[in-house]
Amino acid sequence: MKPMAEQKIRVLVAKPGLDGHDRGAKVIARALRDAGMEVIYTGLRQTPEMIVNAALQEDVHVIGLSILSGAHNAIVPRVMDLLKHNKMDDVLVVVGGIIPDQDVGSLKKAGVAAIFQPGTAMDDIVKFIRANVKPRGVPTAG
Repeated sequence: MKPMAEQKIRVLVAKPGLDGHDRGAKVIARALRDAGMEVIYTGLRQTPEMIVNAALQEDVHVIGLSILSGAHNAIVPRVMDLLKHNKMDDVLVVVGGIIPDQDVGSLKKAGVAAIFQPGTAMDDIVKFIRANVKPRGVPTAG
């Protein structure tokens, strides 16, 4: 098993809900790819179920949700519940987009590792993911 530094970090970038704009998600996907991560972009109008199923199939370390529609308080807790249900507690979830300051606390309480608002430097996002992604190893038999 390679340490996380050598293992490629796999990131699923998703646009849940009815958002029709994905330029920001594509910019993030490109920046993460340029930083050496493997990026899977799901496209527009994904349901929480579609996102978690894709994350499961792709065996990702990180899910990045890009939300502009204001539906984050409904979508994010559903994604977190589905991850828990599928025993995917080791997947790091980050959210980007238009998230009002008053909603940040409840999203973090739901299990979101970080919220990146417009204007966040790409380097900061890359550094956060690298510092917080959980390595996957084969459990040692004791």
